[in-house]
Amino acid sequence: MTTDELEQLLAQQPVAVLHRLARGRVQRHFRAGKRRLIDLLLQHSSQNRAGFESDLLTLIGERQSSPTSGSSRRPGAQPVVHKHVATRSSDTEPSDPPVSLTEWLHGLGVPAPQPFIQDPWQVEALAAVSETDVVISVPTGSGKTYVAIEAARRAMEDNRSVIYTSPLKALSNTKYAEFSKIFGPDKVGILTGDRQENGQAPLLVMTTEILRNLLYDAASGEIDVRLDTLGLVILDESQYLADPERGVVWEETIIFCPSQARLLLLSASIGNPQDIADWLTSIRATPCRLVRHSKRTVPLRAGYLHPNGRLTPLFRTLSIPQGHPGHLHPEAKHLFIEYEEETLPSGRPRR
Repeated sequence: MTTDELEQLLAQQPVAVLHRLARGRVQRHFRAGKRRLIDLLLQHSSQNRAGFESDLLTLIGERQSSPTSGSSRRPGAQPVVHKHVATRSSDTEPSDPPVSLTEWLHGLGVPAPQPFIQDPWQVEALAAVSETDVVISVPTGSGKTYVAIEAARRAMEDNRSVIYTSPLKALSNTKYAEFSKIFGPDKVGILTGDRQENGQAPLLVMTTEILRNLLYDAASGEIDVRLDTLGLVILDESQYLADPERGVVWEETIIFCPSQARLLLLSASIGNPQDIADWLTSIRATPCRLVRHSKRTVPLRAGYLHPNGRLTPLFRTLSIPQGHPGHLHPEAKHLFIEYEEETLPSGRPRR
């Protein structure tokens, strides 16, 4: 058949048939609207026109012979011999029914109060930081701040000063307010480009750049940060070590940090925490210990919110699948197609 005839035949088919035909041929076909999907299929058909037409006729024949097709057979259409249409194993859907929206939303909200119990990794980290530098690499929401607070409390009880750094002034302001409530406003100070309050406090909150600059000019006496009694330096969001522009600030801060002070690096997204711990061990007077924990205390669930306000789980399973990103929720697929059909100009393929 000619290209025009093939295009007309494709246009007569429901989107479900086009998606079946696109499996193994068009990547991310579920995101294309019908017009765009036809264009992509026509482009692909040039590679093996005979095989493409054969698979299309097979799918049409299967649809016409199914009990639900009724009288949908095209007038004059000839019966075809059914054959298996190969699909990639990654495109096959699991047999289990997809999770419902009610199941996906279950448990959302503020949990009921319960007694606080330290996780084993928190106990390990607090025991280690009293003797060595520590790198903590745990998922977001696991309780890194608890370790920082308890380590700071113990350091101040031993009459040692503490510096807490973050990469952002906004986060430093937030931590200053949080620590002031925990330890009292007289025990906490803040040093950023915008604020300098209570610079003699035993616990100082600042941006990492401020600490690096203070370490550069520690002997000037312009701001007394009590480096002689410094016992603990907490570097939050320490994955910034890998930042192409700002990573040098974290490197120099670590290199110039007084040897008597313990370093506590916190992050949820360091890709190579063992390498960082080994590097600290090689340049610091004390060894560095890595405390790692991979189980998420707060589980992640992925959803899709359509511009029309409809919400659906993104994947067929309650949790985010590992290794099968194509196992999308049927309703999410439907909303993807609906969105692209609404936004893609008619007859104009998306580039």
